[in-house]
Amino acid sequence: MCPYCQAENADRALVCASCSRDIAVPATLLAERDDLLRKRDQLREELARARDEVETIMRRRKSR
Repeated sequence: MCPYCQAENADRALVCASCSRDIAVPATLLAERDDLLRKRDQLREELARARDEVETIMRRRKSR
């Protein structure tokens, strides 16, 4: 899909057949995206663990 005009294009199209805009995505950009997605997922897991730790501490304090 063209991000500009939403026209369907061939899978490996470099230019949109409808609006003639460049739609190629460099491999380096895809690799950077994948790296950022991995980092995001790691941070989400870390945040979930931290939340669990805080909840455990709060429960312990309430039970005293």
